[in-house]
Amino acid sequence: MKNCFLLLLVSFIFHDCLHAQRFTLEAALAYPFPNELTTSEKGSSIAMAVNEKGKRNVYVANGPDFVLRKLTDYNEDDGQEITSIKISPDGKWVVYVRGGDHGAFDETIPRNPASLPTAPKIQLYSIPFAGGKPVLLSDGEFPVISPQSDKVVFIKNGQAWSVPIDGSQPAKMLFYARGETNSLQWSPDGKQLAFVSSRNDHSFIGIFTDSLSPIQWLDASIAKDQSPRWSPDGKKIVFIRRAASGGAIDSLTVDKHVPWSICVADAASGKAQEIWKAPETLRGSVPETQGRFNLNWAANERIIFVSYMDGWPHIYSIAATGGQPVLLTDGAFAVEHVKLSPDKKWVLFSTNTGPDKYDYDRRHIARVPVDKPAMEILTPGTGIETFPMLTGDGTTLVLMSATAQQPPLPAIMKFAPGKPVSIGGQLLPKDYPSGKMVAPTSVQFKAADGKTVYGQLYMPKEGPAKKPAVLFIHGGPERQMLLGWHYGDYYANTYALNQYLVSQGFIVLSVNYRLGIGYGFEFQQPGNTWNNGASEYLDIKAAGEWLSKQPAVDAKKIGVYGGSYGGFLTALALAKDSKLFAAGVDIHGEHNLMVFAPDYSNVQQAPDAELSRKLSWQSSPVSSLDTWTSPVLLIHGDDDGNVPFHQTVDLAKRFMEKKFPFESLIIPDETHHWMKHSNALKVDEAVADFLKRKLMTP
Repeated sequence: MKNCFLLLLVSFIFHDCLHAQRFTLEAALAYPFPNELTTSEKGSSIAMAVNEKGKRNVYVANGPDFVLRKLTDYNEDDGQEITSIKISPDGKWVVYVRGGDHGAFDETIPRNPASLPTAPKIQLYSIPFAGGKPVLLSDGEFPVISPQSDKVVFIKNGQAWSVPIDGSQPAKMLFYARGETNSLQWSPDGKQLAFVSSRNDHSFIGIFTDSLSPIQWLDASIAKDQSPRWSPDGKKIVFIRRAASGGAIDSLTVDKHVPWSICVADAASGKAQEIWKAPETLRGSVPETQGRFNLNWAANERIIFVSYMDGWPHIYSIAATGGQPVLLTDGAFAVEHVKLSPDKKWVLFSTNTGPDKYDYDRRHIARVPVDKPAMEILTPGTGIETFPMLTGDGTTLVLMSATAQQPPLPAIMKFAPGKPVSIGGQLLPKDYPSGKMVAPTSVQFKAADGKTVYGQLYMPKEGPAKKPAVLFIHGGPERQMLLGWHYGDYYANTYALNQYLVSQGFIVLSVNYRLGIGYGFEFQQPGNTWNNGASEYLDIKAAGEWLSKQPAVDAKKIGVYGGSYGGFLTALALAKDSKLFAAGVDIHGEHNLMVFAPDYSNVQQAPDAELSRKLSWQSSPVSSLDTWTSPVLLIHGDDDGNVPFHQTVDLAKRFMEKKFPFESLIIPDETHHWMKHSNALKVDEAVADFLKRKLMTP
């Protein structure tokens, strides 16, 4: 009886200490999320999409004051995205796409997360920049506005279509090309259109001129050509050439070089020459980073691209005639969100380097000339700055700016080193609990193989000497969690959830495991990962063990949660180390990797086909169910376009056969990305409730 009284007393004291720090999960998720930031080619106009608790709308602003103005009036949390925002070159129109799931493996499939009785569509709209009613132009997506601002070309059913920007005439197919048409690019004078024609194992780059002229194919070859970019004078096109699919089946368990090269073609004759070939090394393979190649034709006849060839995703510059590339961004850091200035003389980008020793877990804006390595950090400090763009007049830098307590908001500054000034403060609710949120700290620890693992630790401001802890595992896996609010919408949500868990008394560790970005090629491509051995799980176990040794952590009450790839690793943690992880929430994770194993029905087999099948099974959480004893909550939307819903069905059926108890939350018609705000709130509430019940209840 005495022990019960003491336990109850400690609970009351714990509650009182945390009361000043606490806030509701609904309040934490009330932040606005702006994305799709774009600028006009001329002048100082900007536009963006803003998601305010599921109500997605287009906002615009003009310099020099940049007062945000709501342009559209969608007032329902219906899960319909707004993407592909463009401002016409004359600044009079804004074009956007509404609907779809742009982040799914197949972005052409309409989604209906609100379970509406009418079939959803992906549709293209225009609206006057000055204000007015949206004009439905057509079903379709991926719009590109002509240089004359009079029409929009877009993709519908795998073909290129065209429509007047004011909707005065119905849309019509622009031309026919076998295969799937994509990557539309207007010539500078607006008289021709470059595009990619994808044809399964190969792809061509074509130029469309008019309805009477045949398509001009650029150096058609047994290859996958992609990413066409016009020269400023419209006479040439630079593009990426990759190897075509096919050939003898090679090893499945050994990493191999993925070749690519840069070619320049004459637009009139179609003849092309290779100006650069990537080194035939693993580092020289196709870069796996945001924007991938980030190919651009810059000023002074320079070609800009990104490669990992020196061990980091860096920006290179090469003459349009070929030669030796110049490394523009030298150092142990990564680049993302690469963008040319309007005059094409500067490359703008975000990077995880700066004067502070912990900048490797942040993002700052930098610039570098297109022809010499003279890089400058424009936004030093402890913030998170991303998605830089210069206004068309070249005077104002527009970006997204966040901190540990402030979610991403649009900001402006001069095109020089300085401090961003927010222009989106009115979007944030006045009672948003920013002041109650904690600043995470950067931590490092060693995995069992001696490799360094990175993370961010969130500590409650008050509480008992021993606290329950939660390990958060991001998905992707090409992601990096930061010392502040994340610039991606999925991970902005998990950052808010982590802050809420801290306010409830949990210590939270967000782990950046191998396969993630930000720490170099060898960290991102360590080998023997995923279905070839899941070596990255070493980092997850190391994170749990590190947590268990912290003086403030109750080692018997460590939970784990994650989504997508993080759900897969959460399931592995519970299956392999239930003694370490007392409970977990597996959100749309993959559990049976045999779907990626070689099929025995194929006549020709890889030389290591049997080993690949063995590793695929051993890497699967379902292969270790005999040691899975910790309670789990499974969460999945059944219209997931990234991880098939059957992955959760398969695991649940195995649990049922073993009579192993589990909890589940299934959301009909929802996708991988929680398109509806109410569904995101429902998921986060379920995660928090489960962890509190399993790790905090005496």
